[in-house]
Amino acid sequence: MSAHTITLQLPAPLYERYKQRAKQRQRSVEAELLNVVTTAAPEEDQLPESLAGAVAELETFDDDGLWRAARHSFPSEASSRLEALHFKRQDEGLSTTEQETASQLVEEYERTMLVRAHAAKLLKERGHDVSGLVVRR
Repeated sequence: MSAHTITLQLPAPLYERYKQRAKQRQRSVEAELLNVVTTAAPEEDQLPESLAGAVAELETFDDDGLWRAARHSFPSEASSRLEALHFKRQDEGLSTTEQETASQLVEEYERTMLVRAHAAKLLKERGHDVSGLVVRR
């Protein structure tokens, strides 16, 4: 099986969550994230209808629209809220409403990342240099 290296920017709360899970399971963060991706990948690359629609819509965007989509980030307010819910879940648990909110925020984050990645892919296919979209630390 061949392997590909990718660079992925994660919000701090999400990174910390997977770092903690990796530590508990005595493996690297990379191994933990690979496990999550492998487990979460839909069969036969089928996306849920809402995500498939968002990705399909990008095909109609001009280059400027794709650049905007590729640079769009998960709102900091939403990231902060998700982080707060994550810590509350660890400390005392979440109410049903809070669990629903956390799920919605995770879905929003996943949608943002999927749209960004697909927009970058389309830009690259159109001959653009997308290396500036990759955050290097």
